[in-house]
Amino acid sequence: MVFTDQRKRCGSAGNPVPLRARTNFPDRYVNVISTCRKNESESATGSIFAYGPEAHKARWNWMYILAQTSNRLRPFISKTSICLARYTDYQAPPASGALKDEDVDRATQYCSNLLRQYDHPSYILTTFLPRHVQPAHLAIRAFNLELARIPDASPSAPVRSMRYQFWRDTINSTFAQKPVAQPVAVLLSSVLSSLHVQKNPDQGHRSSSPPPTLSKSRFLRLITTREKYSTNAPYSTLASLESYAENTYSTLLYLTLSALPLHSLTADHIASHIGKAAGIVAVLRGIPLLAFPPPPNHHSNTSSLGGTLDTQRVQQGAVTLPLDIMAECDLKEENVFRYGAEAPGLKDAIFKVATRASDHLITARQMLRSVQEGGDVGHGFEHEGEEGHEYSPYLTEGDDDPTQLSSNSSSDGGKSVQQKMEVERAFGVFMPAVPTALWLQRLEKGDFDIFKEDLRMRDWRLPWKAWLAYRRRMF
Repeated sequence: MVFTDQRKRCGSAGNPVPLRARTNFPDRYVNVISTCRKNESESATGSIFAYGPEAHKARWNWMYILAQTSNRLRPFISKTSICLARYTDYQAPPASGALKDEDVDRATQYCSNLLRQYDHPSYILTTFLPRHVQPAHLAIRAFNLELARIPDASPSAPVRSMRYQFWRDTINSTFAQKPVAQPVAVLLSSVLSSLHVQKNPDQGHRSSSPPPTLSKSRFLRLITTREKYSTNAPYSTLASLESYAENTYSTLLYLTLSALPLHSLTADHIASHIGKAAGIVAVLRGIPLLAFPPPPNHHSNTSSLGGTLDTQRVQQGAVTLPLDIMAECDLKEENVFRYGAEAPGLKDAIFKVATRASDHLITARQMLRSVQEGGDVGHGFEHEGEEGHEYSPYLTEGDDDPTQLSSNSSSDGGKSVQQKMEVERAFGVFMPAVPTALWLQRLEKGDFDIFKEDLRMRDWRLPWKAWLAYRRRMF
């Protein structure tokens, strides 16, 4: 299936699906869509949440026809999901059959372009990862971008839920080696196949526990967390903001570590602190854009589809600072809307939240330096024992499985050496600490004025600072 031809075939190809089963749209839309599909096959059935390539094609055929029915629905449909050719020359592989090299190359180019446009720091930092990990990094970060852009593209709660469900279906089918015709899914399927080959290079593998691979549960957790906070509701406490960062940005680092592959308590512990700092900074950077969103598209009337409080919050602006910090600093949301950067207590609240992000970076930096000098990290990992954070004992001399590393060694000398090996292998994954630290420095230099224009601009120093940090093995 070629996406550039999708618009021509959407009225006559693909399997029809029940239109009333899981939708809340008015009958007039359903009737028009049913009329458009009267020439389609009557034997095929399914649902908009069905699995498989045919269901995927029918699902987006349905969405496209629905968008054509009225301009009122256009803003809720992702342009990249309907016609990727509008942004890139990506051409999807056939619905069946093994992926070819050219299919993977096109998907890689698409994900790379997506990062270059919407997540430039991650695009720059790709070069500091081992070459065999770079496709996984691109797929993971592109997947995160697709999720992060859903609230902007779909202010309507029903359509947002449908799109998050689409990505759940996509992850399930991709891990079943049946990727849909979507570039992120194609690249992720290729990465999973490569990791499977690394996992079983020959029949003589002696490891009692195979090397780790990408975890489907972590992808699903990322979707669930993004969906939970898609309405831009404020965080109840600073701890809940840290939990959000752990389940999003730290999870991205865990997945990249798994692609090395490396399953390490020490590396995960450092990555957790870096991810929390990066997640807090991402929330701070988004405050001006969420508090004063761009004007709505007046060419489309969405009032009948967006009447909920959550939708109004998305459209009218929100302050996503933790409520306990706002109360402590006597900061009121309406004062932010009224006075902007001059709102009483705003800079104090920004300072407190930014300080927590800086604390996580300082902790990660101290842990890294201690391990490099042969010491220990200094404190326990709070997430040890949770799903995805079960660790085996450290290797003893003579073991041949360097990917199963943890913290329960009987020899302190052997433990420190292996911890040093772990952080050396994982340092490229730790590199997001560099742009996070640079942004916090710029925020401090601007007296914690979150509305300063230069905080939303790319930092020209990032390539140089990243190279210097990688050379010195210290961020």
